Amino acid sequence: MNMESNRRKFLGAAAATAAFTIVPRHVLGGQGFVAPSDKITLGYIGTGTQGLREMVTLLPIPEIQIVSVCDPSKDAVGYRDWNATGLLASMRKLLGKSDWGPVGEGPIPGGRDTAKSFVETYYSKKGCTAYADYREMLEKEKDMMSVKIMTPDHLHGVISMAAMRKGKHVMVHKPLANRLQEARKVIETARERGVATHFLPWDANGKMEPVMAWIKDGAIGTLREVHNWTNRPVWPQYATLPTDMPPVPRGFDWDLWLGPEHERPYHPNYTHMVFRGWYDFGGGSMADMGHYSLWTVFNALDLSGPTSVEPMMSHETVLNNGVAGRVKNDFSFPAASVVRFKYPAKGARPAVDLVWYEGGFHPPTPEELEEDHKELPAEGMMFVGDKGKILAGFHVDNPRLIPERKMAALGFPPPAAGPARRAQGDPAKPSPGLQAWISAAKGGKQSPGSFLNAGPLSEAVNLYAVALRTGRKLLYDSEKVRITNVADANRYLSREYRKGWEPQSL
Repeated sequence: MNMESNRRKFLGAAAATAAFTIVPRHVLGGQGFVAPSDKITLGYIGTGTQGLREMVTLLPIPEIQIVSVCDPSKDAVGYRDWNATGLLASMRKLLGKSDWGPVGEGPIPGGRDTAKSFVETYYSKKGCTAYADYREMLEKEKDMMSVKIMTPDHLHGVISMAAMRKGKHVMVHKPLANRLQEARKVIETARERGVATHFLPWDANGKMEPVMAWIKDGAIGTLREVHNWTNRPVWPQYATLPTDMPPVPRGFDWDLWLGPEHERPYHPNYTHMVFRGWYDFGGGSMADMGHYSLWTVFNALDLSGPTSVEPMMSHETVLNNGVAGRVKNDFSFPAASVVRFKYPAKGARPAVDLVWYEGGFHPPTPEELEEDHKELPAEGMMFVGDKGKILAGFHVDNPRLIPERKMAALGFPPPAAGPARRAQGDPAKPSPGLQAWISAAKGGKQSPGSFLNAGPLSEAVNLYAVALRTGRKLLYDSEKVRITNVADANRYLSREYRKGWEPQSL
């Protein structure tokens, strides 16, 4: 055989081998490659729409390897979302497969089998395990180093504590728990176990440095009030309890979904996207969005231990035999509310009020903004002093003294039209908070978003829910963790756990 013939055969074999071994770049490695032995293996608990949405951003992170998924729902059956096709489109885009689809009826993705398929397709290899019960996952996945928790709010606390007691590093979505005493137990467990923890909303918070510089320079005089408002709720808010009893969907374990909460018949109006609106399962609009805006404010102003929490809220009325009456509702959050927290003076900071608005409510338009012929945005933040005001976006973005002439006097240009847009980073590069958690899981110091730093904000979010649930102004003793003027309200600070779901038994 001559040399040219050998050369042709070699090139042909090489080309065939190359064609056979073409796989996604994230499988082969290259820039950003992390050896398997250096990866943090992770169990993903909660694979509904929000869980999958955040999985899209987590899978490209080379330092993390998802090895197991868990959800009481097996397939994509009965899911709701903010957009009919957006989530599926983003999952397909990441995979580079326009024909990939969820396991089940769809079309909105969800369920553990859909998550398993998504993970294995992305990594181009089988082996991702799937569980209905997180307790079984924690028991069987001995080599799993960490978990990310993306379940409904009422499960965050019990799962976090169970995982930490197994020595797992933990990331959890907001809130830490939808009961104040349970959130405190989560923080205590994190302190006792010493695992790396990260509270996900930390990354979404803005910076308080410009605001604090103006406050310290006396630009608005003495700070008196902080106002924060959101357009939430953006989900159906039910003012009556379900009375019909539809069948439990195929592949859905209702008992596991209920977890620590008391038994009741299944209804789709409790689950998936709308769980946020129920006191038993969610944390309301402040738990949904306040963590994204207020963490940085609480840290900068050193807010903790409010002396009172006062709710103002919408209500529902009905006709009974031609007689109008108000619905007694202690089971679901109102459609709209305003809640005022009074924080005492601390150190050099004077007493300050924090006022939260939702459901279309916001502060009255300040005179300074009327001077500029402008209105308040749909969502925002405002710092009010006795000599002026600072207006900012919801995440404390683009803060500005108002009216505009004050900024012009300082040499600042007029504000840009519309809300500030966040820059899109490299999808394979972890956010600062996630990178800090990765470093902590590998032996470094705790993330700034650690559970250990989440106490004051968790306290406020859970007191907000108690105030709305009782409809009363509450006087609060932070040292004793007790409401002093409405004794019955204290029962909402903790959860009456269903048998077998007590934190100490998990």
